[in-house]
Formats: sequence, structure tokens, C-alpha cells
Amino acid sequence: MHDSLKNIRFSIKALKSQGVRPVELARSIKVHPLTYQELPYDPEYSNYAGRLTLEKLNTATPDEMYWKGRQEIIFRHTGEHPFQISGPDALKLLQKIFPRDISKVKKGRCSYQFACYHDGGIITDGLLLRVEENKYWFAQADGDLFSWYLAHSDGLDVKISDPDVWVSQVQGPKSMELLEKLTNTETVKTWKYFDWLEVEIAKEKMIISRTGFTNELGWEIYFRPENNSEKVGDLILNEGKKLGMILVATPGFRCRRIEAGLLSAGQDFSKYTNPFSVGLGKFIDFDKENFIGKNALSKADKTCFSWGIRVEGGIAIKGEIVNSNGKEVGKITSSTWSPYQVCGVGIVYLNDKNLTAGSIVEVKCTDGKIHKGELCKLPMYDPKGDIVRGINKTIPTKPEPWSGIKG
Repeated sequence: MHDSLKNIRFSIKALKSQGVRPVELARSIKVHPLTYQELPYDPEYSNYAGRLTLEKLNTATPDEMYWKGRQEIIFRHTGEHPFQISGPDALKLLQKIFPRDISKVKKGRCSYQFACYHDGGIITDGLLLRVEENKYWFAQADGDLFSWYLAHSDGLDVKISDPDVWVSQVQGPKSMELLEKLTNTETVKTWKYFDWLEVEIAKEKMIISRTGFTNELGWEIYFRPENNSEKVGDLILNEGKKLGMILVATPGFRCRRIEAGLLSAGQDFSKYTNPFSVGLGKFIDFDKENFIGKNALSKADKTCFSWGIRVEGGIAIKGEIVNSNGKEVGKITSSTWSPYQVCGVGIVYLNDKNLTAGSIVEVKCTDGKIHKGELCKLPMYDPKGDIVRGINKTIPTKPEPWSGIKG
């Protein structure tokens, strides 16, 4: 571990909000091997899946971080926690845990997955990689799946372990340009969205996947215990800076993931919401063999209650109640400011089936005032994901303001 990690500053307020006391830090939270890169920039952290995740950084303002990701390139060390499921019955266990058909995930491919309780409530989600025939990694968001795997592995020849793998993201229009320089190979020019490859960077064999949490062109890198993480990480950062790269924190990608309709575990969905209610029903394969929650989900209301929201002249307060004609109709689950659309953006969870895209609502904002908002479909633009697939290579040079409340 890099010596400077010993002096890391924690966001005590954020940690306490999740029930973590400072005296528990040493035994309850693990630190990304590249966290030392963030220390010169006054970082603040929170507890995420038993790891640190960066909440604040003074490398740039949130708006500047956003534009870096949309126009150039950003580097972020994440809190996602990969666990390893291996052994002859690994596939059998995962078929039971996840509603999607895991047998379709071939070696060299990734798959978005989420796990449910027996009543259909969502535990958490993440990215599944089939790294070998009988070995998988599931890089999960916040939540406890490790105990869930163990609880349902009785009688199966399978091992659940922590491979001590760490994830970082390189995102933005220049991300592939940087990767070509780092790997000096033509292979990365032909790989597809949700592929993963093992490449050589700084003479280290590294696993990278064409994925991310921004819906911009990009890739993620997985640091294994046998890797010289500092050598590879510093090379990425130093070469990336030549293309305009900066380190970013949560505010640097929050807006883009909201605009793209990417849901945040524990915020936009929880154990009280089923996949249909938050727009994830398309990821359920009812034709596969039995999986946890199948019976409940087959009988569940298939209505989606999650919508995007654009707010006129303000940022809706997360957790605040949304009103329509004096009636409480939902709450804000995620929100921020969009420097591209020049308005507040967010995700709202409704309790009223009659409200749809175009409906006007009211919500309290960070300025203490009530602002009007308009419900919209998610994603807010690029509905086919042409940007993340490298099909749409147009880079926005200026904001395209939302036209405002209609009617």
C-alpha cells in the first residue's frame, strides 16, 4: 500500500450517516490502491459496499467534471466490490440468484445483473464477468450479496470469495484514444460494448471491460493482487493528462448517469421496489429455470413508476416529496444540475399511475423554494445508447438548454 494512504481524510459526516463510527474505519472499510492519487485534492469519502467511494474532490467544479466527461476524458476510482463465484456449480448458483439467464454470458463478455429477495424486492445490482468457464466476478454496487450467495449455496460445489480486485473507470470521447496508446494493440478497436479483454499495460496483464457508469464512451480496469497497481495507475493518469484527463468524484458523473437513466442502488431502487416498478423488467427471463423471486415477480404489477424529471430553474432536493395539484404523488430519488440541459434533472419514483411524460409537478428545491418540474422518459436523450457504443461520435461544444415547462 502506498505510504500516503496512511494519512487519508475521511468524510466523517457521510460515514456517520451510514452508521459507521470513526473507530470502526480500520476494520470496516477497505481503500482503493490508487486512492493516493486523490489525496492532494482535498478528498472526502463515504462507505460503499464496504469500501471507500470518493464523494468530493477539488480538481474541478461538478460542472467542469461533467464537461470533461462529455468532451474529453475522466478517471475515477470506484467503490464497486467484485466478489468471485467459482466451482463446478457456479453457474447453477448464479442462475438461482439472478433473474437473467446466466448461461448466455460467455467468457469474454459482461452482463448487467441484479438480485432480488423472494418477494421481488431488489437487493443490489452490478456487472457480471465470466472470467473462466467456471469462474465469475460480480462487481456489485452497495449492498450485501456475499451472505446471500452463502445462504443459497448449500449442497452446491461452489466457492464464494473476495478476489481483492479493484475497479477504476476511464470515460469520455478520448478514452479509446488513451487505451490504444497504453496497450499498443489493434484489438481494442474491434471490441464491442460489454466485452472484456486481457491486455498488457506497462508490461502488466490487465483485465479491462468496455463498460462504465456514465453512458459515455469508456472502459473500466480491474486491478488484481498480482498487478503493480501504482505503476499502471500512474501511467494511465500521466498519459491521460496529455489528453486533458482529470480525476473526478461522484458529482462528476451523477448528472450524466441520471440523464442516461442509470439507477443507483439504495437510492433509485431498494428492497421495497421490484424490477418492474423501476423500469428493469426487461432484464427478467421468465423462461429460465426457477430463480429467487420468480413467483412474486410473475404476479407483480408490471407498471413502471420511475421517471426522469427536469426542473425549471432549480435542483430538486433528494428525498423530497413531489406534488401534483396539491396531492403527494412521489418522491425524488436522485437529483443534480445539468450544465448541458441548463436545468435541474432527477429521477422520481411515483405512486400515481396517471402521471406520465409531460406531466407537470412541483417539488421543493435546494434554494428553499417550490419549483415546477416536468416528467420525462429515461434516458433523457440518446435513447439507443449510440454514444456509449461509439456510433454517435458528436461531441457537444455548448449547452442545449431544455425549452422549459410546457403548458
